[in-house]
Amino acid sequence: MSDGAPPATGAAAAPRPRGEAGIFVTGSTMKHVVTMTATGSIGLVAVFIVDALNLFYISLLGQQELAAAIGYAGTLLFFSTSIAIGLSIAATALTARALGRGERGEAREIAGASIAYMLILMIATVALIYPFLADLVQMMGARGETAELATEFMQIVLPSLPVLGTGMCLAALLRAVGDAKRAMYVTLGAGALTAVLDPIFIFGFDLGIHGAAIATVISRFALVAIGLYGLIRVHNLVALPSRAVIAREFRPFLAIGLPALMTQIATPVGNTFVTTSMAEHGDAAVAGWAVVGRLIPVAFGALFALSGAIGPILGQNYGARRYDRLMSTMRDALIFIMIYTIVAWALLALFRNQIADLFGATGDARAVIVFFCLFVAGSFIFNGMLFVANAAFNNLGFALYSTAFNWGRSTLGVIPFVWLGSHWYGAPGALAGYGLGAVVFGLAAVIVSFRVISKIGDRDGGTPDGTVLHIPPAGNSAFTSGKASTL
Repeated sequence: MSDGAPPATGAAAAPRPRGEAGIFVTGSTMKHVVTMTATGSIGLVAVFIVDALNLFYISLLGQQELAAAIGYAGTLLFFSTSIAIGLSIAATALTARALGRGERGEAREIAGASIAYMLILMIATVALIYPFLADLVQMMGARGETAELATEFMQIVLPSLPVLGTGMCLAALLRAVGDAKRAMYVTLGAGALTAVLDPIFIFGFDLGIHGAAIATVISRFALVAIGLYGLIRVHNLVALPSRAVIAREFRPFLAIGLPALMTQIATPVGNTFVTTSMAEHGDAAVAGWAVVGRLIPVAFGALFALSGAIGPILGQNYGARRYDRLMSTMRDALIFIMIYTIVAWALLALFRNQIADLFGATGDARAVIVFFCLFVAGSFIFNGMLFVANAAFNNLGFALYSTAFNWGRSTLGVIPFVWLGSHWYGAPGALAGYGLGAVVFGLAAVIVSFRVISKIGDRDGGTPDGTVLHIPPAGNSAFTSGKASTL
């Protein structure tokens, strides 16, 4: 069992079918890292490009309040989406471990239970947030028509969060089994549908920002449809969970999912502080921040994909007791981060003015965009380190490490830096502070992750039977940053 309990005996304990170990326990770890990241990047970047196009279409309507409203709504959506990301991490880790041990029957049960947990918890999240949407938007600094538009956008999109969460869980399970191609199809299909629907609803039906919200909701159903086809028809990796399975897997799921969820929530908390700081400089600064928020995942989508890609690789090798491959996977991931970020940073700096022109940015909005492209983009070398370290902690049984790192990054690594930057240098200064905070925490997270991996094979608790390793108190851990998602 995935919670480490001894196997049941007697007639009630039907043997689960075993299978071959996962595909990541042999072969070049660099090849696995690059292949999983490349396919994941295509789907993610496609969705993020469509998200940027969404903002571009809104900017064509010629009303700056609309772009600012998308910025505020995006911050709230990031918070709710981060919960789904955290739960998906648990689904990936537990399923990949079972597959690494060759326990395919157990993996099917875990997958089915994970989907059920995702649905239940996402419905609860919507019920908690929806009544307070207007208050939350105003708390971030939105006022007047901008606040009304952001609230209306959220009222349309937020109820579809359970659909999005299910789709994200399905894509995560496809990555756990090693099917990077079909995991890519999940996000690629949703992105393609949004690209078609956005101009139709925004301009064709003359619905403006409300049309963008409706297109977003419809595209989320495509996530689920494509994911279900891959998991059920192609891999037969989902078993309808019984009450006993749901009860049995709940504890190990929460042991990873709850810390991972808390890890992911920390990032939008930090982003909310940045948004609030930008709001002090007016709607133009918030509009610039909204563009940066769409630009980051397009430019650095491979880093976000990498953090999701190495999870199954680490999980399967952990389950197979290939501790040497854990270290090589991390080293290869860091090499990838360095090369990719330097190239992306150079391209952003080269085309900074064209990017600002594309969105019709002027004044503070333009200053924020150009400053990001020239300087802050380089901080993603360290953000990438944070992403990869978090993936290691979550998949190797040290989930509270990632929680502590993330909250530290999103508080100590954001609030003082952004406040001082905003106070001294305005909106660009706030953005500079946001980037500087990643340096210390990125380096610290990577150092700790390598120490964990170097010792994991010798620890008594380091068993790959699904048992979550001993997690030290958060007070003994350092701090990190989670990955973004604007799906």
